[in-house]
Amino acid sequence: MRKILFFLSLCWMATILPCQAQPSRTFAKEVLHSEMLNRDIAYTVYLPADYETSDREYRIMYLLHGYGGDETNWLYYGEMDKTADHLTETGEIHPTIIVCPNADNGWYINRADGSDNFEDMFIQEFIPHIEKKYKVRAEKGFRSIGGLSMGGYGSLLYAIKYPDLFSVCIAMSAGVMTDQELLDRFNGNGSSYGLMELYGCTKKRLSDHWYANSILELVKNMPENQRKQVKFYIDCGDDDFLYRGNSELHILMREKGITHEYRVRDGAHNWTYWRSALEAGLKYIHQCQRY
Repeated sequence: MRKILFFLSLCWMATILPCQAQPSRTFAKEVLHSEMLNRDIAYTVYLPADYETSDREYRIMYLLHGYGGDETNWLYYGEMDKTADHLTETGEIHPTIIVCPNADNGWYINRADGSDNFEDMFIQEFIPHIEKKYKVRAEKGFRSIGGLSMGGYGSLLYAIKYPDLFSVCIAMSAGVMTDQELLDRFNGNGSSYGLMELYGCTKKRLSDHWYANSILELVKNMPENQRKQVKFYIDCGDDDFLYRGNSELHILMREKGITHEYRVRDGAHNWTYWRSALEAGLKYIHQCQRY
C-alpha cells in the first residue's frame, strides 16, 4: 500500500511541477576547412533551446568580432548566449541561430594584393556551409548580420555589397573612418590597425581598393533602388573614439534616404557598451523580421 501511495504522489507532483526548460547549446571552436583560403576557419555557434527537439528551420544571425578578437569573444565577453536566451524566453526575439566566425585581424575584406580573399570565402563558402549544416531558413528575410568595431565595419560592408543576402544589419561601434582619419593614422596619429597593408595604401595616398571598401564611399554611391533593401541599426557611444565616422555615416544615410536607426548612448569602446548594444540590436532585428 505504501508503494502505491508513493507512486501516486510522484504522479501528482509531476502534474503540478513545471518542466525544466531545454537549455540552449553553444559550441565554441567549430571548424570549416576553407578550400578557397586553404586554411581552417574557426567559428562559434549558438543553438536555441528547442533546436534538438523542433522540426523548424531557424532564423540566423552572423555576429562578427572586433580587431584583436576571435570567434569566442561574443560568447565569453559579450555573453551572447545569455542575452539570446533571455530575449527568446521573454518572447522579445524569435529563436535564432547565431554564428561567430574568426577573421583574425583581416577586417573581413579581400586583401589588395589578393593573398587572402576572406570576403569571397565568407559569402561563397562560409554561409553556404553553415546553412547546409544547421537547420536554417536560408532566405534573406530571415538572415541578419552584425558586429562590433572591426566587425561592425564588416557587417556594414557585407550588408551594403550583398543586399540580396541580408535583411538587417546591426553595426555597433563600427570601424568606419573618414579618409582624413585614415591618413592621419597612417602618419602616426593613432594605430593604423594594419589597414595600410590590407588596402595597399601609402602614407600619402589612399588606394582604389580603399575606396572600393570604404563604408562612407559605398553609401555615397549606393544606387537608389538599393536604399530600402536592408535595414540598418547603428549604435556608437558618445565617448567612443570612432564617433566621427559613425556620425558621418548617419548623416549620409539620412541624406540618401537609407532605412536606418541611429543611437548615441552614454558609453565608450568596451564590452559593457556592446552587451547592451547587442540586446537592443536583437530586438531591432525582431521588429524588422516580425513575420
